Amino acid sequence: MSGCHAGLPNGRGWPGSSDYRSWISGNPRVGVDSAAMDHPSTYIVIPCYNEAHRLQPDEFSRFSSKHGDVRFLFVDDGSTDDTLARLEAMAEHAPRTCGVLPLASNQGKAEAVRQGMNRAIDEGATYAGYWDADLATPLDEIPRFIQTLDAHPRLEALFGSRVQLLGHVIDRKASRHYLGRVGATAISITLGLAVYDTQCGAKLFRVSPECKALFADPFISGWVFDVEIIARMAAARRGTDRLGPADVIRELPLREWRDVDGSKVGPIDFLRSMVGLARIHRRYLRR
Repeated sequence: MSGCHAGLPNGRGWPGSSDYRSWISGNPRVGVDSAAMDHPSTYIVIPCYNEAHRLQPDEFSRFSSKHGDVRFLFVDDGSTDDTLARLEAMAEHAPRTCGVLPLASNQGKAEAVRQGMNRAIDEGATYAGYWDADLATPLDEIPRFIQTLDAHPRLEALFGSRVQLLGHVIDRKASRHYLGRVGATAISITLGLAVYDTQCGAKLFRVSPECKALFADPFISGWVFDVEIIARMAAARRGTDRLGPADVIRELPLREWRDVDGSKVGPIDFLRSMVGLARIHRRYLRR
């Protein structure tokens, strides 16, 4: 990791801020359980591809200073900019709450998430999930996800849902919202489930052998791998007495979500998603 610190700006999100200094000092602030920081029980995988300009280390340091039971595992998906160097700098200074898994080449978000989830499971996480690097879903939503799984042992997964409700701030471009509703309808028909939002990048799973199986093999549908996770669960439980996806997955309405400039998802990806849905149906759901 030599040279990781070279060129890091002394501004927002980088060494020099009070939150960052607190994070790297090794002395958790008031309210943080030191034992929890040594043994994080929740892992959040952050897939990253050329995110150097959008990374917000101050947000991660601020959150970690209060929630030492959460470890962030950044998966660098073969970035060609300074993403990996910046992630390694973060991990070097905060090894208890930040780790980096570099992939040799760009393999896509689905595979980056899959490999990160497998690493989290192998390291003994109790809960493991993934979050978008742009923090469209604020990190402060994570404790609510954890508390919900704690309170409902039957639940195996929580999916963040971008539902516009009174008192909630869901700032989404109209074009993406309406295209998303068309996609959500197709997804619901494909799965045979009344699911509102599978594509939000905030999810948390209860780690178990069943959870591990969901991420064991590469996904066949990179653009809608979240849907494939549900389809894999449904296929594995078909013909058994185990509860199905509708009983063990809950959509959790987010209190805040904001569109962030620089999204790598475009209109052509909608068509790729439809192709992915067809492949998912053929592989897992056709009877």
